[in-house]
Amino acid sequence: MSRIGKKPVELPSGVSASVSGQTIEVKGPKGTRSFTATDDVTIAVEDNVVKIDPRGTSKRARQQWGMSRTMVANLVTGVTEGFKKELEIQGVGYRAQMQGNTLKLNLGYSHDVDFTAPEGVTITAPKQTEIVVEGIDQQQVGEVAAKIREWRRPEPYKGKGIRYKGEFIFRKEGKKK
Repeated sequence: MSRIGKKPVELPSGVSASVSGQTIEVKGPKGTRSFTATDDVTIAVEDNVVKIDPRGTSKRARQQWGMSRTMVANLVTGVTEGFKKELEIQGVGYRAQMQGNTLKLNLGYSHDVDFTAPEGVTITAPKQTEIVVEGIDQQQVGEVAAKIREWRRPEPYKGKGIRYKGEFIFRKEGKKK
């Protein structure tokens, strides 16, 4: 039995959900998101509460039960609060700045790296060493943050690179003579 799937998803005020077949569409102050569940679960909206139930007791139905409930909860969180990933840049001369919809990164390469923000994601650089990625789709926000981090991953010897805020990088000792 799924402990996650048993919990219903409550819809806060200002958020509405509609189900058509296996697709649930959630509308809120920040936008609209939808999710299509597999045929292994049923989705029902009753009194500002979304309930997900499995169809049968197969292993796949139980797996989809918890996953579908989490996806619906993420839709609700996305349209009410949104998702946010914060990155910090460490290294001498490493900088980030926004120019319109493009993030310009100076990461020690012979050229600047230009990263254009995809639709639905907002990138800001409040300081030269901080990048904030925000949006209503958790998967897309995480993917954009990972792509930015990939340009210069934090290295273990000097700790230079782009890291998530609060991320611990295991430091290594260099060669000894």
